[in-house]
Amino acid sequence: MATRTTPSPARPAVADLDVGHAAALPVEAVLDALGGTLDGLSAGDVAERSARYGPNAVSSHRARLVPVLWHQLRSPLLVLLMVAAVASYFVGERSDAVIIGVIVAVSVGLGFVNEYRAEKAAEALHAQIRHETVVLRGGRPGRVDVTALVPGDVVELKLGDVVPADLRLVSVTGLECDESVLTGESLPLEKDTAPVAGGTALAELSGCALMGTVVHAGSATGVVVSTGARTGFGAIAAGLSTHQLDTEFQVGLRKFSMLLVYVAGALTTSIFVVNVVLHKPILDALLFSLAIAVGITPQLLPAVVSTSLAAGSRRMSRRKVLVKRLVCIEDLGNVDVLFTDKTGTLTLGRIDYMRAVPAAGGDPGEVLRWGLLCTENTAAVGGNPLDQALWASPGSAAQRAALAGHTTLGVLPFDHERRMISVAVRDPAGHTVLVTKGAPETVLDRCTGVPPEARLALDAEFAAGNRVVAVASRPFPGGQPPTPADEQGLTLLGFLVFLDPPKQDAARALRRLGDLGIAVKVVTGDNPAVATKVCHDLGLGDGAALTGADLDGLDDDRLADAITRTTVFARVSPEHKARIVRVQRQSGGGVAFLGDGVNDALALHAADVGISVDSATDVAKDAADVILLEKDLDVLADGVTEGRRIFANTIKYVLMGTSSNFGNMFSAAGASLFLTFLPMLPSQILLNNLLYDTSQLAIPTDTVDEEQLRRPSHWDIGFIRRFMVFFGPLSSVFDFVTFGVMLWVFHSGPGQFRSGWFVESLATQTLVIFAIRTRRIPFFRSHPSLPLTLGALGVVTVGALLPATPLAAALGFSPLPGGFFAALAGMVLGYLVLIEVGKRIFYRVVRTTTTAPRPASPRRPLRRRAGYFSTAERAAGIPSGKGRR
Repeated sequence: MATRTTPSPARPAVADLDVGHAAALPVEAVLDALGGTLDGLSAGDVAERSARYGPNAVSSHRARLVPVLWHQLRSPLLVLLMVAAVASYFVGERSDAVIIGVIVAVSVGLGFVNEYRAEKAAEALHAQIRHETVVLRGGRPGRVDVTALVPGDVVELKLGDVVPADLRLVSVTGLECDESVLTGESLPLEKDTAPVAGGTALAELSGCALMGTVVHAGSATGVVVSTGARTGFGAIAAGLSTHQLDTEFQVGLRKFSMLLVYVAGALTTSIFVVNVVLHKPILDALLFSLAIAVGITPQLLPAVVSTSLAAGSRRMSRRKVLVKRLVCIEDLGNVDVLFTDKTGTLTLGRIDYMRAVPAAGGDPGEVLRWGLLCTENTAAVGGNPLDQALWASPGSAAQRAALAGHTTLGVLPFDHERRMISVAVRDPAGHTVLVTKGAPETVLDRCTGVPPEARLALDAEFAAGNRVVAVASRPFPGGQPPTPADEQGLTLLGFLVFLDPPKQDAARALRRLGDLGIAVKVVTGDNPAVATKVCHDLGLGDGAALTGADLDGLDDDRLADAITRTTVFARVSPEHKARIVRVQRQSGGGVAFLGDGVNDALALHAADVGISVDSATDVAKDAADVILLEKDLDVLADGVTEGRRIFANTIKYVLMGTSSNFGNMFSAAGASLFLTFLPMLPSQILLNNLLYDTSQLAIPTDTVDEEQLRRPSHWDIGFIRRFMVFFGPLSSVFDFVTFGVMLWVFHSGPGQFRSGWFVESLATQTLVIFAIRTRRIPFFRSHPSLPLTLGALGVVTVGALLPATPLAAALGFSPLPGGFFAALAGMVLGYLVLIEVGKRIFYRVVRTTTTAPRPASPRRPLRRRAGYFSTAERAAGIPSGKGRR
């Protein structure tokens, strides 16, 4: 084992060696400057450098108190209200000012506590999502989290890896890197180990692999030069806004908020003008108008949404579904088309080697032996699943003695364009042979004189649903590393047959997804006959499969039509997968893609919701929004159901806020026209709003009717606006009835009038949740959750008792006569009956609509990849300890 090299004083220190400088130096000089060797760093070196440079991250997922608090305080309405309250304090209205201040503080506190809990849930969720890379330390390979890399680490790269840091390449085998995330260049760049001229542009550093780029082909070993924000990728990511890309759910929330801003602005201005014209005190009119604006604004909507998402994420985590961002939960619930790969999803994913089928009466042992030799990586760390199954098979043990005298001279790694791997091998007799292994159709196209019996045997294996790999060879004099041009004139040796049987419970999971209104379509690189056989066995349709060649002959319009009639897409390339997803998205609805390979990354990025699994390749997990801890469609169905439940509960709060709140504030505006006093004091309006919102914090716990879970729902501001206009006046009807009862039946003064309307307003707008929460008629056919029931009844009870408590005088309340509560019970019952009649009319006439998909941001891949290099503890771009500069 090589010993640790002591850095030369003439060489630059580790912190001063950036990737541009390293690219211009020979490999030996770079290792010397970094104080490392090809065997990697020792444990002591790693610990010292970790303390000096911090984690290899460019962003942080940490719940912070101040930003969450600021999110609660930044409402302009709250600021104006507090300013007005302070002004009223100094002009003598001190008790009202203090009450308003306390109510606002409690409201902000409720929102802060719930949103901070949600942030903590997101932090804990992020900590469960890990991205690992293969590192040599102390001469031994092992997998470590990408954030644990330090300068001087020796990293192994293979197809599909996201390059985990800026690396100076030490050895390469056909390496090509997709650097589009940094340079915008769509074509992959070939890599080598030769130094480049000083000052070479970042996009032309052929001797380096850059953080955040993707291994498009080949393999390599490199030494870490820079980590975290000191990399080129880190510098770009640090310059981006930290605001995450908005989902359709967030766009809907923003549009809804703007709708309420317009309504609140119109009401507030009108009420203020009317009260001034009626010669009421300007300060009272201002406070009353601002309180009306705050009352119509669902202040705790962020808290309700955050609480729903946090609780949902915990439930989904228990069901083995992790989301990278909480808001992705709603997007998952919006899915109505799922494209998925076959292996491990519909099949067990436990690939077993079955047998070798020789061509034209050959020796099965020879086919297996050459198949074992034609392998890129036989180590325990990393490796292709098919190769791992081959080496783990009992048959391989009998061949290992025969492999001892063979020497591998060069490897042309597998890639998804060629779908083959080729290895130059010298046998014990000194003859050099090129062995090629890969997809049967591709290998057979490069063979000469293929026996007809071999093609018949291949068709039989495909018809049985087995996975097949073809093995071929030819003499290869010279023994130089093979190139794609050498993969010609081959002689077919035979086929290696693998078994990956369908999952026993996959058919049930597919039926469950179908019951959720989700059309499942299989997109695979496997043979059409194999994919069709598996889908037939699982009851997923009997139609013919479309292949990549078929897709090339269709324009987007014809492809969109073909997608609706096709269940299986086979022998498709990564570009084909992404095109299928893009075309389906243009048809509307929510599109999800489930994949775990490097060839799935383009489609994962193109989908509304990218779904991968914890065992997936780095680039697939990087591209995904949702990570399944088990590659199981039942787990996915759980996630979809949870997403729809959360969305439905959020909409309940929104519809409540746009009906009862709007109606009550409309009533206040109308009352101010004929009353000689304010119908409710500003502090009473705010207290009413606070109590109401407190009861709604239990909405995230509510159950959702089964029929609402069968189809995805989407934001429709037009629907919400119509709901507000239709149901808001229904609420006002009973407010005006209350005004009449208080004035003409009980002959109430200002204090008792305000007390009566306060209790009635709180009771009707709180209890109407039981009718609004369901489309079932009558509403008691749907059972609410216990916390929601107790919360609503508890708040109504508190409101009814307040005028009789010692706090009544300070809050401006007067005791209410016993007859009022009998009238209140009648009004609440009448209100609920009227709402039920309204529901029957409204839902017959109005239908919700879907929203068109938004174009992806050009910065979306870079932003998402920045999350790959992140830590739940702190951002890494700022070194800690003695190395801080």
